[in-house]
Amino acid sequence: MIRRLLILAVAAALGVQAALADGLIRKDGLGGAGANGDSASYEQRDLYPGQNLVPSRIKDIAQLQSARDNQLVGYGLVIGLQGSGDSLRNSPFTEQSIRAMLENLGIASEGGRARAKNVAAVIVTANLPPFVQSGARIDVSVSSLGDAVSLGGGVLVMTPLKAADGEIYAVAQGPVFISGFNAQGEAEQITQGVPTSGRVPNGAIIERQVEAAFGDVGTLTLQLRNADFSTAVRITDAINDYALERFGKRVAREQDSRTVIIQKPQKISAARFYAELENLVVESDMPARVVVDERTGTIVIGNEVRISRVAISHGTLTVRITEMPRVIQPEPFSRGRTEVEPFTAIETDQPDGRVAILDGPNLETLVSGLNRLGVKPDGIIAILQGIKSAGALQAELVLQ
Repeated sequence: MIRRLLILAVAAALGVQAALADGLIRKDGLGGAGANGDSASYEQRDLYPGQNLVPSRIKDIAQLQSARDNQLVGYGLVIGLQGSGDSLRNSPFTEQSIRAMLENLGIASEGGRARAKNVAAVIVTANLPPFVQSGARIDVSVSSLGDAVSLGGGVLVMTPLKAADGEIYAVAQGPVFISGFNAQGEAEQITQGVPTSGRVPNGAIIERQVEAAFGDVGTLTLQLRNADFSTAVRITDAINDYALERFGKRVAREQDSRTVIIQKPQKISAARFYAELENLVVESDMPARVVVDERTGTIVIGNEVRISRVAISHGTLTVRITEMPRVIQPEPFSRGRTEVEPFTAIETDQPDGRVAILDGPNLETLVSGLNRLGVKPDGIIAILQGIKSAGALQAELVLQ
């Protein structure tokens, strides 16, 4: 009896082991439907464990080529400033603009010289969204063109906004809102933010719309915001899988790393067709990249950045030169003169440099390794540039 139970237990164990082995083989795609080339049986995260895949909607990672913005620009005046406008002596174009505006309003301004400092010449910019109709409102940005100190409390006078073709598409007017401030006294001045630029929310009214025949197009061109061949292929596959179930045929093909061409099926509008596609979820990928802004010391490191094993020594040499001239007085009742003798003090400071081993198999290890060196952001920038020159940085280094 006991022998029979042992035999049954061993057979059961061998059966479970065989079932697990068969399940692993099927999961890895070495048997079943995966062996016949059915890509649906493969799990991408198992086949490519190092990928930085993020589920995203198509509308968040791509846009239609026909649905593009158009840039507008104009020149205008901001009035009502509390003595913080342009000094007309240093900004003669501001005075000319004031005279031209008054003449257009029927006020003669010949003779005399304006001395007001409550006006500033500005450049007004805006983006004209696609498919916008006449009468809609958009935000505009206002930036000082002269030597104004602040645009706070000012009002933008009616300013026409033109596109690249020279035609007027919008007119802007309204109070200017800024995010910074400027305060000054006789001996000190404090500035926070940028008080010489601001925004006018809903400050421009669209006067002319851009003609677009989106409803009549038969081919839609989808452009990725971040070019990537893998993401373009995944978008194409997701659209084709949906189109096969919805329309019974494939409608998309990838053209390059940034472009996907989509053929619109019959008996459906382009707007409704793209509305069905833009909410499809795909796994977007991105190349390993390190972005460095040397002006602000900002460093952004992507999740897929890798660094080969390297040894780093980083140290700085500080040289401080101080001029301290000495006054030499002559002896009493002598015929000598008081002279100034130059005296220069030079000090050098070089902290102890340490040699550290840096190895970045993942983002956390890389960041902790850089922090162990105890260097500031400008030092980290120099280290990353040196690692890139040594060929140990497995990513693209972008300098801004």
